[in-house]
Amino acid sequence: MANILIVDDDESLREVLVDAVTNLGHQAIAACDGVEALDKFRESSFDIVLTDLKMPQMDGLRLLEEIKKLKYDAVVIMITAFPTVDSAVQAIKLGAYDYITKPFKIEELEVVLDRALEKKRLLGQLGLFRGMFWLAVFTIPFWIILGILWTFFSK
Repeated sequence: MANILIVDDDESLREVLVDAVTNLGHQAIAACDGVEALDKFRESSFDIVLTDLKMPQMDGLRLLEEIKKLKYDAVVIMITAFPTVDSAVQAIKLGAYDYITKPFKIEELEVVLDRALEKKRLLGQLGLFRGMFWLAVFTIPFWIILGILWTFFSK
C-alpha cells in the first residue's frame, strides 16, 4: 500500500483519480493546485506524487522542481491533457518518473504506479546494500587489526 498525493485543478478528475487509486489498494490524498500540494508534501510522507501539468498558481513543472528540492528521490508522475514534446522533455529533465497524457485508462495508471513503486522499493534496497557494504568495508579491517593486536600482545 502506497501513500499517493494526487494534484489536479479539475475537481471531477481529482475525485476519479482518488477513487481509482483507493480501489487499487493505496491511500490517496488530494490537492487542488501546486501550492496546496507542496504544503501537504511538507506535512506528510508520500511514496508517489501524481500531478497535472497545467494548473493555476503553481503548475506541475514548478511543483516538480519544488518537490525535488525537498526530497531529491521523490517519485513524481506528470499527467496532462496538453502534451508537447517540450513539456515532456522538461518534465523528465527535472526528474519526473513518467509522463502520462489524458485521457488515459485506469489500467495504464495502475501499470505506471506499480512500476514506480517497484523502482522505489529497489532504490530502497540498493541504499540498504550500500550501507551494508560500507559497514563491511569499515568494520572488517578493524577486526583484522584487532586480531593482529590480540595475537601480538597475547604472547
